[in-house]
Amino acid sequence: MESCIPILPPARALLSNNIHHHQNNIIMKSLPILIVPAVASLALFSCENPADQTTTAQTAESAPAAEATGTRYVIASGSKVGFTGSKVTGSHDGGFNTVTGFFTVGEGDSVSGGTIDIDMTSVFSDDEKLTDHLKSGDFFKIDEFPQSKFTVTAVSKSESGYQVSGNLLMRGVEKNISFPATASKDGETITVKAEFDINRKEWGIVYGGMADDLIRDEVIIRFDLTAKPEA
Repeated sequence: MESCIPILPPARALLSNNIHHHQNNIIMKSLPILIVPAVASLALFSCENPADQTTTAQTAESAPAAEATGTRYVIASGSKVGFTGSKVTGSHDGGFNTVTGFFTVGEGDSVSGGTIDIDMTSVFSDDEKLTDHLKSGDFFKIDEFPQSKFTVTAVSKSESGYQVSGNLLMRGVEKNISFPATASKDGETITVKAEFDINRKEWGIVYGGMADDLIRDEVIIRFDLTAKPEA
């Protein structure tokens, strides 16, 4: 978990505006005594939003799956779908251990379609208590929605790799998202990677957290997937 550093109020805020000039020396000597209790009572905590460093996925209504042709590559064991969520005082990393599905690879080793199936019961995080909470109705509600799926609807070349669009089905809500991704081939192995953020509330995850430590709407999603030709 990433923690945040307290931001202290300026020392001048501790001084009265009515203090005469000739008293400044005395007060400056007293500042250490004044600041210590002030820090305890007035320190404000601020944490940068990790999603400010990633691309926000464009969201639209669900679309038909891509009509892809080519060789089917099956997603291999060890592939990961990860996430980072944050709140006012810090952030948490997590993901899903069980990810299956396939990619369709056409001419020029370009990915043209596929699906990613996510076993929501395999969720993990950097905090055991949080992991249990993520399984509840406040978040993924896995007793009712044990599976999520991403279905590719379009792929186009970009300067940095690909722009991928697909339907993300989670908690019974399906929306189309578009984000940048990379794909590379090493021998018979295709590797697909992506990092972007979504607004969790669009998929019905609206739990706000504690009143003094609110959870941000943006969640970073990471794909780190490898696939090999179907046997």
